[in-house]
Amino acid sequence: MVSQTKKLAEWMPMVERCTDLVGEEGVPGYVRLVSGFMFPQQDGDRSWIKERLVSLDSTSHNYVYKMEASNVGLDGSINTLKLVDYWDDSTLVNWSFQIDPLEGASEDSIIDYLGFLYKSGINRIEGAIKASSIGV
Repeated sequence: MVSQTKKLAEWMPMVERCTDLVGEEGVPGYVRLVSGFMFPQQDGDRSWIKERLVSLDSTSHNYVYKMEASNVGLDGSINTLKLVDYWDDSTLVNWSFQIDPLEGASEDSIIDYLGFLYKSGINRIEGAIKASSIGV
């Protein structure tokens, strides 16, 4: 589901729209535009990310994307998602990233910023799951 543009909103409820831009879905080089409320914006507006599929291994459920442009400050970062079957119909998401050093920024401030961004995304997923389980 991670690599399927049309199903991304099912996996990440804070994604409102995912649009094909270049290439064929599931093939390295494919580019998509993802928008929604994945990462909080100070003005309350939607965040957007243009990402390119670098590689995928559908057998091991390993996906690598490069953020080519965004309004969240992570341009050029490499994001790797590895999905692991857990128990009781659950999936463990091992989400890692690589980012080039930013001039004038300390490692601690970058880690704090990334932690905030990704934790807010996880909180939105958890909120959507709770809402759907109580029928909201």
